[in-house]
Amino acid sequence: MSEPALVAQRMVDRGFTPRHDYAVQTLADVPYNRWRDYDPEDTIRFYALRLREAKMLKSNPAKLITDAVDWRFLNEVRRELGS
Repeated sequence: MSEPALVAQRMVDRGFTPRHDYAVQTLADVPYNRWRDYDPEDTIRFYALRLREAKMLKSNPAKLITDAVDWRFLNEVRRELGS
């Protein structure tokens, strides 16, 4: 992310967060430019497990991936980027 302060201000202006300083720090810390380094299925599995542990999901990750994930958009982006 090339301008975390600008994006953070937009987040505050639109009511997504009340704290500009927290938003700037979060945006600076999260490696958004590394999204191609991660396997999307592993990422969904990881976060689905965390959400299940927090009792926010009832399905297991495998069922969620099988029933609810549509890879068409990601596959199209990969094709266009030549990844």
